[in-house]
Amino acid sequence: MDYQGHIVDVVSREIFDGTLTVEDGKIAEIKRGGLPERERPYPYLTPGFIDSHVHIESSMMVPHEFARIAVSHGTIGVIADPHEIANVLGVEGVDYMIRSGRMAQFNFCFGAPSCVPALGGDVETNGATIDAEDIEKLMARQDIGFLAEMMNYPGVLAGDGEIMRKIEAARRHGKPVDGHAPGLTGHQRDQYAAAGITTDHECSTLEEGRSCIKAGMKVIIREGGAARDYEQLNPLIAESPDMVMLCTDDCHPEDFVREHINAIVMRALADGYDLWDILQAACVNPQRHYHLDWGLLQQGDPATFIIVDTVGPHFKVQSTVIRGMEVYSYNSSSLAMYLQLTASDYKGDHQDYPNNFVAAPITEDDIFYNIKPGAAEHIINATDGSLVTGHEVWRMGASMFSDTHPWLEVEKIVVYNRYQRGAKPMVGLIHGFGITNGAIAGSVAHDCHNIVAVGSNDGYIVRAINRVIEMGGGLVVVSADEENDIPLPIAGLMAPLTGHELAFRSMIMRQKVHDIGCMMKDPFITMAFMALPVIPNLKLTDRHLMDTKNMEIIR
Repeated sequence: MDYQGHIVDVVSREIFDGTLTVEDGKIAEIKRGGLPERERPYPYLTPGFIDSHVHIESSMMVPHEFARIAVSHGTIGVIADPHEIANVLGVEGVDYMIRSGRMAQFNFCFGAPSCVPALGGDVETNGATIDAEDIEKLMARQDIGFLAEMMNYPGVLAGDGEIMRKIEAARRHGKPVDGHAPGLTGHQRDQYAAAGITTDHECSTLEEGRSCIKAGMKVIIREGGAARDYEQLNPLIAESPDMVMLCTDDCHPEDFVREHINAIVMRALADGYDLWDILQAACVNPQRHYHLDWGLLQQGDPATFIIVDTVGPHFKVQSTVIRGMEVYSYNSSSLAMYLQLTASDYKGDHQDYPNNFVAAPITEDDIFYNIKPGAAEHIINATDGSLVTGHEVWRMGASMFSDTHPWLEVEKIVVYNRYQRGAKPMVGLIHGFGITNGAIAGSVAHDCHNIVAVGSNDGYIVRAINRVIEMGGGLVVVSADEENDIPLPIAGLMAPLTGHELAFRSMIMRQKVHDIGCMMKDPFITMAFMALPVIPNLKLTDRHLMDTKNMEIIR
């Protein structure tokens, strides 16, 4: 099959008119020139975009459905860390993601989760462990492309034996090691990189990004659901185009059905960055860094590319072709992504889905927290759009108490172990959600995915948590007279639904959260990170309230 248009050659950094011939899923020939005259303009053929770090589970979609949405935005592949499902199910969860990904005509590069659990020890409870012996076996597999983000950066700096064995296994098999080291600069950044870690998506300031590149690590600029760093890091695109990639990390279904990496590319073009530097970050660097052969529009490459109407900041994706198959066309409803699927892959008894959920219902007595006027309390200060929380100590004044809303300026946060019966919920105080008459709860709580809830009083919180338990995982919002939810029967993280159905349900849920006083753009995503102890500054796990900047247990 022949494709004609303006061919965007990212290797020679030139655009030329030509004809691209596809045979047996590969680019058999590229002929320059010779475009016949026609009334409508010829399109541009360009390599497709790559999300260089994403947790597919955060979209609440299974991989083959994620792929169907991604191709509509010109994404032809993702570097996927199945860390979330691995914390619930271990290697079984990784295998589930790989099997689902094979159902789609798409490029997945799955990594071996390096921190399952994220910190371990007495910090938090998760559902499985992937140790150095497991990593050795995973690194030997052809369907595992890299060691996923090394979140335990204190362990790397301390030279922890188990962690270093995991890194060494990846290096021995010639596979990259992804990083996760928020706030590291100077000597500590150099030490972290020297351990063999080659990327970081947690840089949130230009100083961090430059320090990362100086140490020899690539910066993955993140624009996701709960963290957006493009505004701070975009100068790196021009300064170090060979050392930059793009990612979403965690993307909410409402956002994902509208845009993906294409939105970052458009923004960079609108900001005046060089087209070739942008495509270097969005298309070329991921393939070279992760040793992938997904295609860069060269003769002999896999016939994987996108067709767009222009290369300006307002381009539209007209078609996406992967290994010679058109998997998306804006002119028709493409069925290519579903050729290997049946209805049972989307619908079915939740008992058939992999999960790990044994928590028992709770009562208000289980989350009682004796707050006295005049007492000093540690408060988690949450900010919409940020994973980093503030750590404040408030003197609890008498004005904070009333019969209907005991705390007024703050809400109660609860984290409850989903993996063991008889566990006691951990309770803390949080500021920033603004909930005044209800509660939200979910089984998506990075990274161990225990149940987390935020609410204005104990009755609402208990109702929300118990509904999550009843569903075997999901998201819930409750008010005085209403309850709404999204069941997530696959590991308590994903649903057997289409992306657009999930987006619609999420939109309804967001409105219901607004109705109880929380005006955050992504309240469930923000709440999900309130239990993540590898991000500063104050977090609540199912076992402790922790100063996560200094890795100290408060209680």
